[in-house]
Amino acid sequence: MLQPMTAKELEYIADSMSNEDLLMKQCTAVVSISTTPAIKNCCSQMIQMHQQHYDSLMHAIEHHQQMAPTQPQ
Repeated sequence: MLQPMTAKELEYIADSMSNEDLLMKQCTAVVSISTTPAIKNCCSQMIQMHQQHYDSLMHAIEHHQQMAPTQPQ
């Protein structure tokens, strides 16, 4: 049976989400200033990949909230 995540694990996931968000913003900036179609395409694909990572991490947090005790222990 799965156990609720520890505070350290939740902190790691939050940091990872922050990193994924930063990577999406950096790729978006490159797409907006690049004039090279191959670079725009590559960065657009990277944005989608980082969005998927972010969504997976968010799902893990949501799943944790469903498992976490409702009362402090």
